[in-house]
Amino acid sequence: MLIAAGSILALATVSAQAEIGATHINFGPESQYTGYLVRPAGAGPFPGIIVIHEWWGINDNIRNEARKLAEAGYVALAVDLFGKTTTDSQEAMKMVQGLDQKAATAQLLAAVHYLRSHPYVNPDRIGSIGWCFGGAQSLNLAINDPKLAAAVVYYGKPVTDPEQLTRIHAAILGIYGEADQSIPMTSVREFQKALAEANVSAEFHTYPGAGHAFANPSGGERYKPDAAKDAWAKTLAFLNTRLK
Repeated sequence: MLIAAGSILALATVSAQAEIGATHINFGPESQYTGYLVRPAGAGPFPGIIVIHEWWGINDNIRNEARKLAEAGYVALAVDLFGKTTTDSQEAMKMVQGLDQKAATAQLLAAVHYLRSHPYVNPDRIGSIGWCFGGAQSLNLAINDPKLAAAVVYYGKPVTDPEQLTRIHAAILGIYGEADQSIPMTSVREFQKALAEANVSAEFHTYPGAGHAFANPSGGERYKPDAAKDAWAKTLAFLNTRLK
């Protein structure tokens, strides 16, 4: 019997997805936080990743990113910092402005604690990744958790305060678009310089012609598939080096 190549690829994709364990969970004190947990097949232990959403909330795109990380061999926990989602930018801005940063940091630290106590996770091999709002929160987690091993920041707001940056022990990967109007390259270079002066191990990749949110496939004209593909390859290479 002949099977078309496309059918074989489809079967392989279904098989890979079937091996991934995904579930919505509660964690933290009195199980007050919610998240989306995805882990690879097998007994592990695996490295763990905290996945932090954009200002839209924990939507299908973020759940897909968590699944991609699980397919790459990571236990991924996507945290829900807002408790809701939106597709409206004005509503998203209100959600960000209404965020209690102290409470958000506590939730991120609780997520790391959950992964460190998870039987499938190597507690010494945990990192974070976030996009936009989540990129800034990924950096925030690195500042506040001295045991975090790696943090990926996709076009997140830079921090240049030496007092904060000297608290970082994680390796940092910065991914930015050179045409980003909200985070100009001058700010990115200042961020890069400040990390170097704080003796933080950091790697940066920038993409000409790419603006903010260029890696989000649901971003319409903002989405730059070639840049996104390259950035993802560099992300996995960075995480594999730092966490595996």
